This record gives sequence, structure tokens and C-alpha cells, in this order.
Amino acid sequence: MTVTAPTGAPPRFDARFRAEFETLLRWRRDVRRFRTDPLDAGLVEEILRLADLSPSVGNSQPWRIVLVESAPVRAAVQASFEAENARAAEAYDSERSALYARLKLAGLKEAPVQLAIFCDPDPLQGQGLGRATMPATLAHSVAGMVQALWLAARMLGVGVGWVSILDPQAVQSALDVPPNWQLVAYLCLGYPVEEHIDPELEREGWQARTPLSTRLLSR
Repeated sequence: MTVTAPTGAPPRFDARFRAEFETLLRWRRDVRRFRTDPLDAGLVEEILRLADLSPSVGNSQPWRIVLVESAPVRAAVQASFEAENARAAEAYDSERSALYARLKLAGLKEAPVQLAIFCDPDPLQGQGLGRATMPATLAHSVAGMVQALWLAARMLGVGVGWVSILDPQAVQSALDVPPNWQLVAYLCLGYPVEEHIDPELEREGWQARTPLSTRLLSR
């Protein structure tokens, strides 16, 4: 439960809410196995509305979201995945390559909703504030929006899969977007076939999670 704060005062989140938030973070898994039935009416719009609340450098909101519905465009994206996936498998030794081949790394054929998320590298909005010395903050802002989208989707029972084994140029060409837009994420959305709280790559023996202490430094 969240205690509603007076206007202008910060909200207070109680222990139950904090526990549920941790559960949401743990439950935010990369979904690869989707049911093919469509999402309930209004769900995509609500997920995007919540994601659009994300902060951004200079309040620039540099994300550009393309709803990919065309069958030929989806086929082009699928072809790019298959080509890049085969190329990636060749980079591993035989044992690791065999394990790689068993992984399900995309739900492009099943997911009813696909979104291509781009970063506009020079948005007029924001007037360049905060990015003169670190222009990558625009793409970082888009990645933050993607995370908010993911959490919103999982909160509403929708699975999300981030497909990164793609040629960005092929996706840009297939979608006919401005050539200077940077592809940040290609997302599949749909109802999951199965639910897991542990990462699939851990279940399949590819890579386990490691303790925070291995990545926490001090100077």
C-alpha cells in the first residue's frame, strides 16, 4: 500500500509496497516464449503511457517508438535475426556453440506486439541541456524509458523480450526511419507461455548471476 502524500510532498511507500517492488524487479525477466493471442485492448497504450513518464536528459524525451505491424517488415527483422544469430554461433567453440544453439533468443514469430525503440540523436526538445559533454545521455535516457516500459508491462502481466541479435541498419531500412536515428531496443510483447523468476540463461546453464560485491568498487 502507498500512503498518499499531500500535494507537493513526496509520497511515502510502506513496507508492503517496497516488498512488492522488489518482487517486480525480480519478476522482470526477459520473456522469449509468448502466446500468440493479442493483448487486451488498451494494454499497449497504457504501458507506453507509463513508460513515457520516464525522465530524460534536458527533459528531451528522445525516444521514438515504432509499432511494427507490417508482415513484410516483421519478416525482414526475422531474417536479420536469423542471419546474425547464425553468425554469433560461429564465434563460440563447439561445446559453447551447441549450447548457444539450444537457447531461445527471440520470440519474433510468436509475439503479437513488436516495438522498435530509437533514439533521436539531435532532438530540438531540451535545447541540448545536459548533453554537450556526454551526448550518450540521450541513448541512456531511452534505455531508462525501456526499463520503465518493461516494469510497467510486467506489472500488467505482459511479457517483454529484448531482441539484440539484429543488424541495426537492416531494421532502420526495413522501417524506413530517419537514417540518423539510433536503434536502442527491439522489443517483443505478449502474454508469456510460462513464468519464471530466474533468468532463462541461468536455467539453461549459460551464465549464472553473480554477487553485487564483484561489481561494487570504491576509490
